Amino acid sequence: MLHGALAAALTPLTEGGEALDEAAFEPYVDFLAAGGLDGLLALGTTGEGFLLTPDRRRRAAELFLEAAADRLDVAVHCGAQSTADTVRLAAHAAEAGAAAVAVIAPPYFLLDDEALAAHLEAAAAACAPTPFYLYEFERVSGYAVPLAVVAQLRERVQNLAGMKVSDRPFDRVQPYLVEGLDVFVGAESLLHAGLAAGAKGAVSGLAAAFPELVAEVVRAPSEEGAGRLGEVRAEVERFPLHAALKTVVAARGVPMREDVRAPLRRLHAEERAALETWLESSSPAPAR
Repeated sequence: MLHGALAAALTPLTEGGEALDEAAFEPYVDFLAAGGLDGLLALGTTGEGFLLTPDRRRRAAELFLEAAADRLDVAVHCGAQSTADTVRLAAHAAEAGAAAVAVIAPPYFLLDDEALAAHLEAAAAACAPTPFYLYEFERVSGYAVPLAVVAQLRERVQNLAGMKVSDRPFDRVQPYLVEGLDVFVGAESLLHAGLAAGAKGAVSGLAAAFPELVAEVVRAPSEEGAGRLGEVRAEVERFPLHAALKTVVAARGVPMREDVRAPLRRLHAEERAALETWLESSSPAPAR
């Protein structure tokens, strides 16, 4: 079962985002482990999972698992547009040794409760008995997972362990904090409120570049700490997020390229300079 502070990990890419930068996975995972994290979620929103081909997603999952070894729990996001692709990815993640599988509701089509529940049940069955987590992120999927669907899955899916909830503000998170589900908060600014209300930890995009900042707040929650994480997140989000996080990781000593998969884009020269200036002047975390 997942616990504590997890990074929503970046995916190292090269060739303009068209290929995995396989040599960068191990030093990147070393960086996350040294930051005091308990685990990582591979191939989620921060990891560009939906933009990668299934074969690259499977290979990336294997590389994260190999690099993490016994140091970090690795959950793999396996959500895809179709049920067939989701099932194949979930089965592969479980066979490869993932600690957990997470699946977001498919975007684009607004599924009714019956269709969504069937999709998620099929994904959970494909990875059983590996723990299965619903990934709730209304802004990305286009609709929220209804509480009725969550209740139905709790009755039917034996390996349902919990949820990652990336919604904001907190009143969009609170309904999912129900007894018997391990909920992980995605929005760093809501960490104190979420943990105080019973959340089990965080799956944080910010932890992909500032692991020690997030790990500290998860272990010693405070309003001030969560507020500071929110401020750092807001600074990074002034720029294209994926390229900005990769630039920060590279500045902190990891051989991470800025390459992202189109239609995401790299930073312009002036954006990169402004980000590096902020990083040097504000010192949100030390260089490595």
